[in-house]
Amino acid sequence: MYTTAIMKNHLTLLFLLLIAANCSAQVNVYDGFETATLGKLWRTDRMVKTALEMQATIFRKGHSAAKITLRSGDVYESGDSKSLDTERDELCEVSKLMSVEDKIYEYRVSLFLPDSFPIVPTRLVIAQWKQYCPEDVCTDSSPVLAIRYVSGKLYITVKTDTTTQTIFKTKNEVRNQWLDFTFKIKFSRLDSGFVKAWLNDKEIADYRGATCYSSAKGFADKGYFYFKTGLYRDLMSEPMTIYIDEYSKKEVTE
Repeated sequence: MYTTAIMKNHLTLLFLLLIAANCSAQVNVYDGFETATLGKLWRTDRMVKTALEMQATIFRKGHSAAKITLRSGDVYESGDSKSLDTERDELCEVSKLMSVEDKIYEYRVSLFLPDSFPIVPTRLVIAQWKQYCPEDVCTDSSPVLAIRYVSGKLYITVKTDTTTQTIFKTKNEVRNQWLDFTFKIKFSRLDSGFVKAWLNDKEIADYRGATCYSSAKGFADKGYFYFKTGLYRDLMSEPMTIYIDEYSKKEVTE
């Protein structure tokens, strides 16, 4: 008779094998947010239904873009000894699109913060790449790569077992304009990992080194990574709105 621990280990292994099977095909996807409903590339389990609107007033290309409005109390999550309580409304790529450790991917996404977007010191993440933790027992759930906007500063961070590094920061005004991001990423616990980033066709970061957590933090020996975009912040009363357009992801060579 299996013990509970053995059963959990078997279920974890099965789930990882299913992910590996789904991720084996070469990824090449695009979403211009041109349909009245959200496309099949996305999960919405980290978002309240009223937060998302497919609208045709502000868009990067085509005729429409996704609009996400985060209001106080949306998808609340209590903090712990290391972090404050949070709230979020985020789109998350579906499981079959998860990136695989030591492969190289190119991501493109366009984000727009309106001129009314509040400038506050509250922690805010507008896009992030998370390392998948099969049993939710990992000792650090922070994103390994994140685009943040805090106190009027836009910056990008990389987090590993031992360090958090800011690989880009600007104090320039970024609201009321489309921010066209391109990332070329190799998630790896080895020094061969890298993150290259461009903003509006200008290279802004070229980081080389480890780009994910190791098994010492409770993660699987082979890492899988998923992309989210929207609004994730510490609690505050004021609403925030972001627009998202022209998302693509593909597997590439260096």
